[in-house]
Amino acid sequence: MSLLQVSDLRIWDGITGNVFVPNSSFELKPGSCLAIVGESGSGKSLTCRAIMKLNKRTIRQSGDILLKGIRLDQLSEKEIGRRRGKQLYLILQNGMRAFDPTSAIGIHLRETLVHHYGWSRSEIVDKMKQAMLMVRLKDPVEIMNKYPHQLSGGMLQRIMIALAIVLEPDIIIADEPTSALDTVSKYEVMEQFVRLRENMGCSMIFVSHDLGIVRKLADEVLVMRNGSIVERGDASVLFSEAEHEYTRFLVSSHTALNEHFKRVTGGPVYVNR
Repeated sequence: MSLLQVSDLRIWDGITGNVFVPNSSFELKPGSCLAIVGESGSGKSLTCRAIMKLNKRTIRQSGDILLKGIRLDQLSEKEIGRRRGKQLYLILQNGMRAFDPTSAIGIHLRETLVHHYGWSRSEIVDKMKQAMLMVRLKDPVEIMNKYPHQLSGGMLQRIMIALAIVLEPDIIIADEPTSALDTVSKYEVMEQFVRLRENMGCSMIFVSHDLGIVRKLADEVLVMRNGSIVERGDASVLFSEAEHEYTRFLVSSHTALNEHFKRVTGGPVYVNR
């Protein structure tokens, strides 16, 4: 049984009529991780935002999007707003964009958790402290009193993961969550995503162009090109037995880049740390 079903999704520009995603259908099973891969502009992020109805007002969409049998595409903005965060949780590419730059991090966390649970300030601080320690953030209270610009991109991503631990959403949608990070931060954040899946058993849609990360995290993979799904399959076999030439191109490019990186850094000891 599917947790999320997307059928005949079409996304286009309401002003120009330009079609970004002509017709996509896929499903997410309970407890599984579905990765969406492809080059920039392939429609990955538009697809994720369409699920949550977060695309710009000029971007139109049609098709059926069902979460636990409920038609999300037919809900009002107020109704879908109640589900964002608690049922559908989005982790953005750039952690800085997820927080109000004029407010301390703790204010954002409190507003989100009060909205969904109505907890007291002390309850929220206690739960967030525990979750932040789980993702290896030291001095949680001090961090909650800081502004977004005072924290690194990796720390902001881990705060969003900690909030997900507290919210316990049905689905986490991670849209290129490591692409804006340096190598060390990327490794640390990916480690937290792996732990998140192990500890929560949550369902996840993970958008990335990094096939190494996808191999480690995903159960199933969708390959998108120019807005269309050109191939799909089990992550354990898709990349080794790719049928579409574009998928084979992505795999060969990733392999070549890895080999070059190994030569530059002195071999696999560093790469496989």
